[in-house]
Amino acid sequence: MTSSQPLPRGLTSLIPDARAQATPGERAASQLLHLREGTVPVPVLAAAAELIAPQLKSEDPAAREAAAAVHARLLAAIDGAAPGR
Repeated sequence: MTSSQPLPRGLTSLIPDARAQATPGERAASQLLHLREGTVPVPVLAAAAELIAPQLKSEDPAAREAAAAVHARLLAAIDGAAPGR
């Protein structure tokens, strides 16, 4: 919540905002673990795997776990791709 937003009043002030309480790693885990399947060229998969690799060493355990799951899926998709893709 920024200082430009009014403070919640009434009943809404009693309802916790779960998004504000989630760590960045928990939000990343939630978003990354929704990745199930997609059709993209293999070079795009390789680039995505390279971009997510630094998160494998994140200080946040939830971010590390999500990154590892997604990274493994990307590598499996690359390995399982038909030749010439």
